[in-house]
Amino acid sequence: MIPAAKPIIGDEEREAVDRVLRSGMLAQGPEVKAFEEEFSATVGGRHCVAMNSGTSGLHLGFIAAGIQRGDEVIVPSFSFAATANSVALAGATPIFADIDPKTFNMDPDHVETLITSKTKAIMPVHLYGHIAAMDRYQEISSKYGVKIIEDAAQGHLASLNGRNAGEFGICATFSFYPTKNMTAGEGGMVVTDDAEVARMLRLLRNQGQEIRYQNEVVGFNTRMTDIHAAIGRVQLRKLPGWTKQRQDNAAYLDSHIKGVVIPFVQPGSTHSYHQYTVRVTGASSEKRDAFMKGLTERGVGSGVYYPTPIHRLQSFNLTLDLPETELLAKECVSLPVHPSLSQSDLETIATAVNEVAASL
Repeated sequence: MIPAAKPIIGDEEREAVDRVLRSGMLAQGPEVKAFEEEFSATVGGRHCVAMNSGTSGLHLGFIAAGIQRGDEVIVPSFSFAATANSVALAGATPIFADIDPKTFNMDPDHVETLITSKTKAIMPVHLYGHIAAMDRYQEISSKYGVKIIEDAAQGHLASLNGRNAGEFGICATFSFYPTKNMTAGEGGMVVTDDAEVARMLRLLRNQGQEIRYQNEVVGFNTRMTDIHAAIGRVQLRKLPGWTKQRQDNAAYLDSHIKGVVIPFVQPGSTHSYHQYTVRVTGASSEKRDAFMKGLTERGVGSGVYYPTPIHRLQSFNLTLDLPETELLAKECVSLPVHPSLSQSDLETIATAVNEVAASL
């Protein structure tokens, strides 16, 4: 079975972990500091603050940016639950927007209709590695005086007009979960161009203290360990090559598969293909499930990200009119695109997709 996703862990990562274990410095220390400094080069030199997860980064990012109870934050419903959870955990209310059916990202035109006097931020998600319409969001931010907070969990090295994901908002959060384009085993990174936001993030992740036992605010324990940071540093060096391989794999699939709608790439953007997500058209999750079953029978793994829009999850349970979101949730399928794929794997995937699509 060709897996839908496959973390790549090699000897360099193992050696990095051994180095930390031998040092005896396991909690947040020099490896974390070095990881933050090295990651900064991928986001235009912004301040970087490492966390124990991407979700923690989103949560603390809202608090550090001044989002509080009574505020509203506009988010897409077509995303992982952490997108909206982080808003709620900060005490604010997530307001769900529909998506652009081409890019699968939040629709800025719909976002603009949802802005009220309570709207304090908008959170675009760079879904599947396709950067959101950040030029439009910057216009909206300036027009209405709302902050941009990027969910860049899947956006490593995605770019728009030469600027990488993470370089647009007051802050942005990346994830290093095992299936992401690079991993630290677990972890996240919040990036910001605001020194005060960065300082607050460092306080919040460490029990509210910068100096031991001199707690300035009520904080959390969301520190990254040096073990995770050491893995992340190795993976960061490999990220450009892996991203190029993902893009090459996607290009092969673009030109060889038929019968499904292949990913759209908006002009001026660079897609980093965290996922290669196609649409099995027909407005039926049963048809989509039959498509996936056919792939499995031919040795090709696949996944659905995300089968239930966030607003319909039990945790929020809202009745909203988001037609594009609802349709995509029934039609989307993510195919393998990871760097471990061989040429034979790519040929197998293309053949399987074409055969199954033709049979439906």
